[in-house]
Amino acid sequence: MNDRVSVDMWFDPICPWAWLTSRWLLEVERVRPVDVRFNVMSLSVLNEGRELSDDYRELMRNGWGPVRVCVAVQQRHGADAVRALYTALGTRIHLGKEPLGSELYVAALTEAGLDPALAEAAGDTDLDTPLRASHEAGMRPVGTDVGTPVIHAPGPDGRQVAFFGPVVTPAPRGEAAGRLWDGVLLVAGTPGFFELKRSRDLDPIFD
Repeated sequence: MNDRVSVDMWFDPICPWAWLTSRWLLEVERVRPVDVRFNVMSLSVLNEGRELSDDYRELMRNGWGPVRVCVAVQQRHGADAVRALYTALGTRIHLGKEPLGSELYVAALTEAGLDPALAEAAGDTDLDTPLRASHEAGMRPVGTDVGTPVIHAPGPDGRQVAFFGPVVTPAPRGEAAGRLWDGVLLVAGTPGFFELKRSRDLDPIFD
């Protein structure tokens, strides 16, 4: 029962809800035998061909940059480097409210101990092929009518379950994070269970 299990989360660094879920998962690591790997998906890919507002269309256009940088880091340095970069990016994007662009990517890469020249990957369309492959790997088990966060984890019986969410704010801490994890696995591992939802009445709370 104490053997650690691997859990995969797919994120787009521009999504505030994914950021909160990722911070919750880091808390879960502290109180449950769980090791989290962070993988890249893309809201820009997900929303291709959809009717979008002008503001959201602009966000999706700019959103290609940070996910390409994450893919370049994954290819060169692996999952641990992606984890460090995601923390550096998310802190700047969601807490610091810094605009997307080269200056942000250089600063985040530097903080994560990575080559700041990798910021140039933001404009490299050759990275879109591995980006789409990572996106597809994350989204295939849950479908395309959800976004990020997506989590793949061993269910109560050991078989993999995949689900969107949880969408929560603020990110639970300590044992509260562990209890939420236990509950999420319980419902996600129930055959035929698809949805549990209520209207959001809070904006993301970052602390």
